[in-house]
Amino acid sequence: MTDTAPRRAYRTDLTDDQRAVIEPVLTAWRKARTARGLGINPRRVNLREIFNALIYLDRAGCQWNLLPHDFPPYQTVYGYFAAWRDEGVFTDLNINLVRLARREAGREDDPTLTILDSQSIKTSTSVPYPTRALTETRS
Repeated sequence: MTDTAPRRAYRTDLTDDQRAVIEPVLTAWRKARTARGLGINPRRVNLREIFNALIYLDRAGCQWNLLPHDFPPYQTVYGYFAAWRDEGVFTDLNINLVRLARREAGREDDPTLTILDSQSIKTSTSVPYPTRALTETRS
């Protein structure tokens, strides 16, 4: 799908304000990837449409191959998803969005305190009697 092909919006599509927040990360990723491509022309896929498709998949809970036909092909969407996952794009977006939310709440970009919680579960060192009895009768 090209940048100029219009389609009806889904409720899950990015708003212009949301797009403005994530676009710099996606654009930087594309430029870096193109620079590593040894002069190969960058692919002409609308990154906003790829992201919209990923949000749709997540929200609708559908399979990749059931992605509506007005999004880019599911193989293309998955290819971008895998590259963004493997190259840390989602991590960068998460860090940027957390910082933005903290700024809007009047806090420092990075937290100065972290609280970790854990839970211990006791386990048995011996097999319960019913399991042992069942095993012995089969032998």
